[in-house]
Amino acid sequence: MARPFAEVVRVKNVSLSGAVLLGVHAKVCAGGLLDVQHGSQRAQFRIAWAGLGEAGIQALPSEPCIWEMVFPTTFNMVGAG
Repeated sequence: MARPFAEVVRVKNVSLSGAVLLGVHAKVCAGGLLDVQHGSQRAQFRIAWAGLGEAGIQALPSEPCIWEMVFPTTFNMVGAG
């Protein structure tokens, strides 16, 4: 049975489909659900993978986007090769 916990972690690689959490000390397992709060926004995510202080979380289609950024649908990219 899962036990409730609260931790302050860092987040990286944020996208509409999920993110990576850094500094996770609680024992979390792939496939489980995790309530994540960012500021005043809260949503539930599925744990895609977990290991050594990190966890990849996947957004659930029924949950709101909690990240405070705008994701463009298209963008221009310039490069040289």
